[in-house]
Amino acid sequence: MIENVKLGKGVKIWRPDLVNLYDCVIGDECNIGAFVEIGKGVVVGKRVRIGAHAFIPTGVTIEDDCFVGPRVTFTNDKYPPGPREDWGYIIMRKGSSLGAACVVLPGVVIGECSLVGAGSIITRDIPPYSIAVGIPARVVSGVGVKKEDSNDYAS
Repeated sequence: MIENVKLGKGVKIWRPDLVNLYDCVIGDECNIGAFVEIGKGVVVGKRVRIGAHAFIPTGVTIEDDCFVGPRVTFTNDKYPPGPREDWGYIIMRKGSSLGAACVVLPGVVIGECSLVGAGSIITRDIPPYSIAVGIPARVVSGVGVKKEDSNDYAS
């Protein structure tokens, strides 16, 4: 079911009959797998890949060039069964990646160009340019630090 969705140019939805999109914005050149659900108010940037069975509810923002692996689940209810106005936010910054079956709790920011390993549970912010794994996800390494006034990254 696709209702009131703003789809960018070149979006590929592999099985539109098996995807639920509600009142969301999907940027240009995104790739959405089967059995994905994207809720009201979600904003997905450009060139984002979303794997099969991902669940992306209200309160999530995914910036450009991100990867959401298969079966990733974002959660937005901070205090169940709280009032609907109390949804938590989740932000995936540009270029970040979530491995298969990650669970992301509300109120976190996944930093720019960070990588979270498969099966991790993200309970707090992940710093930019880092690699995090585990339950709960912990930073184990960096993927590089941006050099001042440059587009290059040092390891």
